[in-house]
Amino acid sequence: MQTKSNIKLPTHYYNIASDLQKHLGVEIPAPLHPGTKKPIGPADLVPLFSMEVIKQEVSTEQYIEIPKEVAEVYDTYRPTALIRAKGLEKVLGTPAKIFFKFEGATLTGSHKINTAIPQAFYAKNEGVKRLATETGAGQWGTALATAGSIFGLDIEVFMVKTSFDQKPYRKTAMELLGATVHASPSPLTEAGKKFLAANPDSTGSLGMAIAEAVEIAVKNEDTKYALGSVLNHVLLHQTIIGQEAIMQMEEIGEKPDLIIGCVGGGSNFAGIAFPYIKKKFEGAKIDFIAVEPEACPSLTKGEYKYDFGDSGQMTPMVKMYTLGSEFMPSAIHAGGLRYHGMAPLISLLVDQKVITPESYSQLETFEAAQIFARSMGIIPAPESAHAIKAVIKQALLAKEKNEEKTILFNLSGTGYFDMNAYEDYLGGKLK
Repeated sequence: MQTKSNIKLPTHYYNIASDLQKHLGVEIPAPLHPGTKKPIGPADLVPLFSMEVIKQEVSTEQYIEIPKEVAEVYDTYRPTALIRAKGLEKVLGTPAKIFFKFEGATLTGSHKINTAIPQAFYAKNEGVKRLATETGAGQWGTALATAGSIFGLDIEVFMVKTSFDQKPYRKTAMELLGATVHASPSPLTEAGKKFLAANPDSTGSLGMAIAEAVEIAVKNEDTKYALGSVLNHVLLHQTIIGQEAIMQMEEIGEKPDLIIGCVGGGSNFAGIAFPYIKKKFEGAKIDFIAVEPEACPSLTKGEYKYDFGDSGQMTPMVKMYTLGSEFMPSAIHAGGLRYHGMAPLISLLVDQKVITPESYSQLETFEAAQIFARSMGIIPAPESAHAIKAVIKQALLAKEKNEEKTILFNLSGTGYFDMNAYEDYLGGKLK
């Protein structure tokens, strides 16, 4: 059941960095130069990012205004629906109320477009001709390709090879939108050549693809790098999700007790959670669960330390929960979650016990996806299925305890490009 809504689009992004010192008494660890290992300043990021993105990355302002041109594009698909999952509640027989924000209803079928639009706008506004990026499952690459077509930018995408092979129609979609797509690791960059020399049959990783895209940006003056998750400015842009959810829930007189989202780099979880964490800082009783794959468990089995964001060790080092920049995850279908590290802001909040991490196996999450699809009529992305698995677990716990609870989760994307994964699951071939 979709809630009827008269809310207006948020006019600003919410910057959680403004509240961490005040409410937790902790400083955000500064990024370090990859060579000197000393703290970097905005000038060190100029070869990689547009200036407005750099300003937002280091900003401690509580709210940052959304440009008019960006808001006009948002207005074509936002606000996204807040839906009560009554079908799922009925199947589970739970007293819990389950709501979800449906980010699969965006222009590209996932939340990634929310940051692709401002990043492309800022780059175009500063005279950039091309953006280079990586993509795991293809949602981010598709989003940036769409934003590039809207603002007239060339887009070059390095797609993790296992997803390049598993999801050919993602590649087709990106090319249809005007992007150039390469399987990563590729022979087109020095980083790619190095990875292929070490393992000619490499299935790739997000860390490898990031290294290739960063190299393209650094070596070409007309090119900047665009990132789909992890860094502060990306998480910032996604907070429109949570701000909308707050208004929509208040409109129907509901307050969530629990917020759940999947995490790879952390952007969709931050999008729905950060505005609610602000409410928690102000006294609200809300718990937060971040769900990752057992195959790439940075939060549940990683170490909280400084590490490189890419496998080529070219990017600034950030303090995060990490499995190591050279970690090679198995070729699971949730390609968007196959990243060795976690967003520094989310890592800090996990370290401070504000967020609880959980991990689940691929089979468990596909079972959850099937239950959701059959009860709600929406096929979720394999990434989003991780959140759904945790939702089902919590709803069944509420049933055991006969406990009324309101659960809100972010359905970050649809799975209609993932039919080969679901075919493998239904055929008993999924590992």
